[in-house]
Amino acid sequence: MLSSGLMPMLRRQRLEQYLRQRFGPTVELLAFGPIGQETSAAALKQYGYGAPLRVTFRVGRTTRRAVLETMSPGPFGHEHPADRAQALLWDFDSYGRLPRHVQALDVGAFTADGSLFSVAPAREFFVLTDWAEGASYHLDLDRLARSGRLRPQDRARAHALARYLARIHRVKRRDPDLYRRRLRELIGHGECVMGLTDSYPARFGFITEELLRTIEEACNRWRWRLRSRASRLAQVHGDFHPWNVLFRRGVDFSVLDRSRGEWGEPADDVTAMTINYLFFSLRRWGRLQGPLEVLFREFWDRYQAESGDRAVTEAAAPFFAFRGLVIASPLWYPDLPLAVRHTIFRFIQNVLAAERFEPSDVNRYCRQ
Repeated sequence: MLSSGLMPMLRRQRLEQYLRQRFGPTVELLAFGPIGQETSAAALKQYGYGAPLRVTFRVGRTTRRAVLETMSPGPFGHEHPADRAQALLWDFDSYGRLPRHVQALDVGAFTADGSLFSVAPAREFFVLTDWAEGASYHLDLDRLARSGRLRPQDRARAHALARYLARIHRVKRRDPDLYRRRLRELIGHGECVMGLTDSYPARFGFITEELLRTIEEACNRWRWRLRSRASRLAQVHGDFHPWNVLFRRGVDFSVLDRSRGEWGEPADDVTAMTINYLFFSLRRWGRLQGPLEVLFREFWDRYQAESGDRAVTEAAAPFFAFRGLVIASPLWYPDLPLAVRHTIFRFIQNVLAAERFEPSDVNRYCRQ
């Protein structure tokens, strides 16, 4: 399924060079071109994921025909190059295991200049990054919960993080399909709401399958409420919690491990950080109070002042539910007291039931 963007890049010399690398130095490329829609039934299908090419080549005395497929960008979970790579790697791995299925001969990639290379020998992939010095921001929150004392640097760091989010969220993108996809993934992605609810035991104290199901359903109602607000689509980090922030001296910091997409709903980042002020406070005092309440309130105030995004509180609820399911999880936090889990679930349910999130009402959300 060769995308229209790659079609002009595919040159006979490059294709033949690739075939020789894959099938041997005697390969001669005879012909290649699009596979036409040859029946009226095929013409009924007006949308596809790409346009395959038929490739005819000779290896020694044997003439072979193959199909070269890639995948075009599109709204069905194919927006990013990594999405398309995932699908094609799966094709290569699985085609040969199904009886009567055509065999996959190779899986490869295009370089920027249209050259082709094979990645078929690969079994697992990795990413190599720079090393960043610094201490995880969660250590600051742990100190605040233990000492109860707020330092000027604590406020400065919270303000710096809020300003950082406001700055990256100013970069917008017009793509309603992608905004809806990100809301869809909030519910159905294996790392998000449904993946988390499926990771809970059938029963864990007060946490039952019925309770988890009602949270899923409420989150999906929020998805339908938000899905028309595509103008909110912005550059995001996607997993902006304290363990992914490294501070050095003062307010100098680096971020790690952005996740699940370059674009999304800004409320995802804001809730990912601020729920941790609540979390550390609940573990210490059973409510939001003291220095962590100060940072929670000031983070929201500073973010809204810097971003001008007053509507972020209208989108926060399902993202708080997602993050709440993480911090209440018996898998992620096995030693968390049941009373704290209970408070987190009350917070989730009450936030989902409210018309909009009010940062000043957190302790009310945490009560029955």
